[in-house]
Amino acid sequence: MNEDDKKDITEEFKKGDGEKRLELWDYACQQQVVWEQIITEMQNIAREQGVDKQLEKMMDEELKKMETE
Repeated sequence: MNEDDKKDITEEFKKGDGEKRLELWDYACQQQVVWEQIITEMQNIAREQGVDKQLEKMMDEELKKMETE
């Protein structure tokens, strides 16, 4: 999902009635579950391949970089 998609869904939610808002909320929750499953799968693969610590270090460095920008 790109930034435009996110913006569209947010705008639909703002303008929607109760039923439409509930539908969008349900969709967002389903997407959250899907992404949590994907992240878990990726973490398991990284652990199996022995690169999990390396990836954590890279993520930490990237977060620090973003904080200073």
